[in-house]
Amino acid sequence: MTTGGETGALARIVVKHARNAFVSAGQIEREWRELNFTAQPVFDAAVDDYTAFLAVLESTGAEILSLPTDSATTLDSIYVRDASLVTPHGIVLCRMGKTQRSSEPEAQRHAYEGWGIPVAGEIEAPGQIEGGDVVWLDASTVAVGRGYRTNDEGIRQFREILGREVELIVVPLPHWRGPGDVFHLMSIISPVDVDLSVVYSPLLPVPFRETLVARGIAFVEVPDNEFDSMGANVFALGPRDCLMVAGNSVTRRRLEHAGATVQTYAGTEISLKGGGGPTCLTRPLTRSKVRGHRSKVS
Repeated sequence: MTTGGETGALARIVVKHARNAFVSAGQIEREWRELNFTAQPVFDAAVDDYTAFLAVLESTGAEILSLPTDSATTLDSIYVRDASLVTPHGIVLCRMGKTQRSSEPEAQRHAYEGWGIPVAGEIEAPGQIEGGDVVWLDASTVAVGRGYRTNDEGIRQFREILGREVELIVVPLPHWRGPGDVFHLMSIISPVDVDLSVVYSPLLPVPFRETLVARGIAFVEVPDNEFDSMGANVFALGPRDCLMVAGNSVTRRRLEHAGATVQTYAGTEISLKGGGGPTCLTRPLTRSKVRGHRSKVS
């Protein structure tokens, strides 16, 4: 369904505005602790932050599809990537590893059907998989993180849906801070071009790192003090055209040294408090095809 992997120029993308996900200050007050937000978002500030974030996406000229308010979903539904996957066959609905998010795939199904976008399949119990654990390395190769949110059965079902045309690489994820914390494969790697990824190497499994090196992918390394502030969570608007949470100055300089253009947004209310950066806030559907680019990283 998508031809540009994770880094081609955006053509069509799904989002959910903070006003539709957070709904009200009252809903935030009721839910934020149970959902393990690190602090209580401020509703009006979150709406303002998201509006500015959305303006960057709109500036690309991509078609933006917006999920509506849904009484069955929670604050976490702002992180639209996790509930569905994009494959050459169409959308695959996830089965969430975080139980409080179990209603999100069905809510997204209704939206996709309304937009006329085909749903090719869904992950069924006892399988689990979340979109933040799925990274397309090219049109025929996908890496899937095996952690607390994505299990072996979920990966098996996803592999079956993909068929033999796609190579699936399983990436075992570390325990890190345990099952109560959000930790996806995209917490430690963000492709920003076909041959360049932003990575946090201390948590990158050695076999997967070696696979990336063998594929000719160079790295922009995130320093230790920028990991918790989501320095490794960088969204590609297009090849080396990046969007990231403000404040990660070292990672930003390293990206620019590698020839990337970088825009930032204030992520305090919509990213840092909920544990979801710009990749989490977006579900790209289609991107343009991309060609190789010689990395400039030293």
